[in-house]
Formats: sequence, structure tokens, C-alpha cells
Amino acid sequence: MRVFRNRDFRFFWGARVFSFFAIEMMITTVFWQVFRLTGREFDLGLVGLAQFAPFLMLFLVAGIVVDRVPRMYIIRVTISVQAICAIGLFWFTTAGNENFILILLILVLFGTSRAFHGPAQQAVVPNLVSKEDFPNAIAWSASGFQLARILGPTAAGGLIVLGERLNTDETLAYGFATAVFIIATMFAWYVRSPAQIVNRDPVNITNLLAGLRFILSRKVILGAISLDLFAVLFGGALALLPVYAEEILDVGSEGFGLLRSAFAVGALCGGLYLAQVPIRKHAGVKLLTAVGVFGAGVIVFGLSDIFWLSLAALVVMGLGDSVSVFVRQNLVQIITPDDMRGRVSAVSSVFTNASNELGEFESGVTAHWWGTVPAVVVGGAATVAVAISFAWLFPKLRQVDSLDADDLVRRYRDPPADSSVKN
Repeated sequence: MRVFRNRDFRFFWGARVFSFFAIEMMITTVFWQVFRLTGREFDLGLVGLAQFAPFLMLFLVAGIVVDRVPRMYIIRVTISVQAICAIGLFWFTTAGNENFILILLILVLFGTSRAFHGPAQQAVVPNLVSKEDFPNAIAWSASGFQLARILGPTAAGGLIVLGERLNTDETLAYGFATAVFIIATMFAWYVRSPAQIVNRDPVNITNLLAGLRFILSRKVILGAISLDLFAVLFGGALALLPVYAEEILDVGSEGFGLLRSAFAVGALCGGLYLAQVPIRKHAGVKLLTAVGVFGAGVIVFGLSDIFWLSLAALVVMGLGDSVSVFVRQNLVQIITPDDMRGRVSAVSSVFTNASNELGEFESGVTAHWWGTVPAVVVGGAATVAVAISFAWLFPKLRQVDSLDADDLVRRYRDPPADSSVKN
């Protein structure tokens, strides 16, 4: 808990938790609303694609902006834009203009804000805390994120049920999400903008691609973030939770909120444990094992038609994800120099954060083609295969032992001697 003695980190943590709480509420509600409107699994995939496309189109621009503009300023602006998106969904739902295309357009704006918000939020943490407190800050940040992922879907599910009884559809959930976004913005304004090394190199293609080139030259970072990309891409079962809640488990909107939260319960438990007992040895092996456990959980969830077993499988998936996040973020943020953290975090966001939305799209498409259960089970098996193959493809990742900051910088910040990529 020593990291919470830092005033700015406390307010940053509050802004992070409240913003993700609102995001989870809003996205959970969107998924339910879209499935209610269209009843098509493919459209659930489009919800993910609408959010992913801005990440893919803007990550190079977002990275260089985050390295040149105060990162807390970017966070304040992007949370405000997300609040505007929630207001838009609230307004159109209240007015009865529940148009699927309109929802997708709002999600594109929402995804655009997150394309800048994600890299800024990742890159600012090392500026707020000392290197000794950084692993603890990562663990608590991840725990706060997972806490929001528990409470957000649960609150959304409860408000959706209440809205159904009051015949107001999803307006209550969207209205509450808007209020929480406003609170998150207030917390963000209380964080003093920390000192950061500003990149003042000319804006050209070389500097736009610098983050990608840095990652490609460090196999440890490349392996860690691409492992997460493929794991989440193939294991994007969360997008199909409305189908499981309605058609397979038959638990309705009440059970849907619990299913959305179960994954985060496991991740929160893992994050809280790592905040007290951080990984000190065999970090690479534990990362690969965690992804394999995640994939096994996806398989069990896909095959289950028993509610409690499905909840347990989601909890196991969350536990695996928490270890993956902890190791990956330590590797990426510690090894990367401060003046490149924005560009590297932007590339990492495409590999990791945006892969959630791409995984949702993949799950929606494959469920449309093959059926819901086969799509989830095949995705889980592919995730296990990815974990096994990465242990062979990236031996340096498997061999990572300590997450000590000085040790990671000494071993991995400089590229191999035969690399043409420079810092």
C-alpha cells in the first residue's frame, strides 16, 4: 500500500477505476442492446470491430502525440470524449432512436478516444511513481481495472433489469455511466501533470515507426505483447456472453451481468495477490503458463451448460489474465525509455487493448459461421496452442527470470549488437 502515499497516484488510480467502471457499464449495455435489437451474433462482432478500427488506424499518430503532449492532459480530454459518447447513447435511447448504425458510429468515436487514452494511461505510470514502487503500482492499477470490470457489468446488468421493469430499456445504465465518466474526469484534473521526457524529434515516418521498430528489436517485448494479442484474439469468448446468457445457460439479463463480472473477479483476486506477493522468479515461464490456463478456461466455458461451472471457468480465465498483464506491463514499461513510452505503448495497445475488440469481432464472425459453442472451444484450443508454440518461438521470453527494474534495463533495453534498430 506504500504507493498510495503518493497523492498523484491516488487520484490517478481513482480516475482509472471510475473511467473503466463507466466503460464496462457502457460496453456491457451496448452488447445487450445490440443483441436485443438485432439478435445476430455477427452484429456483436461489429461492436468490437467499431472500437478496434480506430486503434488500428491511429496508433502511430497516438504514440507520437503521447510522447509530445502532457500525458495527463490527454487522459482528461479522452475521458471527457467518452462521457460525450455515453451521453449520445443515453439521448438516442431515451428518444427511441435505437439505430444500430448510429450506435456503431458512436462506438467509432469512442474507440478513437481510447486509441489516445490507452497509451497515455500506460505511459504516465512510470512518471508518477519511483522505479521501486513501479511493480506495486502496476499490480494496484491492474487490480483497480479488474474491480471496475466486476462492478461495471454488475451495475449495468442490474440497471438493465430495472430498465426492463420500468419500460425504459437501457437509458438508466447509460445515464449512470455518464455520471461516472464525469467523476473520473474530476479525479483526472486533480492529478498534477508529472515531468516527462518530451520527444522533440521531427515528425516524420522514421519517428512515427520508432515504437514499432523498438519492439521488433527486443524479442522479449515482442513475444510478450504478441502472446497477449493471439491469446485474446482466439479467446474472445466474452463477446458471446449475451448468447450464452439467453440461449445456452438460460439466465437472462441478471445472469448476464454476473457472467460479465466473473472474469474480472478472478483477475482482481490475482491482481490483489500480486500486489502483495509480486513475481520475483521465473516470470517468463509463469507468463506462458498463465496464457495456457486462460485458454483451458475458455474451453471449459465453451463446453459448459451449467451456470456455476461457467462462472468458475470465467474466474480461472481472469486469474490467468492477471498474471499475463502483470508480467507484460512490467516488461514493456520498464525496458522502454521514457521519451518512447508513448509510441511503444501505442503499439502495445494495438496488440493488447485493441485485441479485445478484434477478438470480439472474431468471436462474433466464427459464431455466425460455425455456431457459438464450436467457435469458443476452437478459440480456447488455439490459445493453448499459442502458449505452447511461443515457448519455442521466443526462448528469451521463456528465460526471463527477475522483474527487477535495473536488471531488466541492463539485459533488455539495448538491442542485440547485430540489430540495425537504434534507440
